Amino acid sequence: MQLTVLLVIFLLNIHLIVASDPDPIQDFCIPETKPGLNRSSTHFTDHPCKNSSEVTANDFIFSGIKSAGNFTETGISATSVTPTIFPGLNTLGLSFVRADLDVGGINAPHFHPRATEIALVLEGTVYSGFVDTSNRIFARVIEKGEVMVFPKGLVHFQMNIGDSPATIFGSFNSQNPGLQRISTAIFGSGIKEELLEKAFGLSTREVEILRRRFMPKRS
Repeated sequence: MQLTVLLVIFLLNIHLIVASDPDPIQDFCIPETKPGLNRSSTHFTDHPCKNSSEVTANDFIFSGIKSAGNFTETGISATSVTPTIFPGLNTLGLSFVRADLDVGGINAPHFHPRATEIALVLEGTVYSGFVDTSNRIFARVIEKGEVMVFPKGLVHFQMNIGDSPATIFGSFNSQNPGLQRISTAIFGSGIKEELLEKAFGLSTREVEILRRRFMPKRS
């Protein structure tokens, strides 16, 4: 009996360890970027660290969020920054995003399966909130200088309700937080039409319209 309890505790601890970013075992690890190495991996798990004597302050500075990028049809421009484009983040267990919302623009309902997010409003007035697993909504208008936290894995959203553009800085406690937008996951993933019709009370034509809108474009 005692052995069984210890085994259960051990397995639970293993689950907790696997479920989060690993702690670094050194001050930092700037991935080696010599020719021939593939830098597509978010975790760089197969990359050796650059010799610390070759690391400079420039490895820990990122200049790619000085201005907004291109806006989507929903009025959002988002630049996500992970170790893939900013190697200085590697093994530190964090990442971030700059999101700009045009007047009336929205950050559609979505969630991050591997991270909690803290969102700071740098400019503007934003309706911001999340929904918990009992479908209770926690939402409020937040303004410049205010912060809201979105718990890990919960659906959240934002909308610019001001009369000028809004800018938000989001920080994640994972270097690979993941992103799943609800509309795209449901109507852009190829779920059987009959199921979607029954689940949402939609007609076949309505499902087709939503699929055309959210199905990823093929090149």
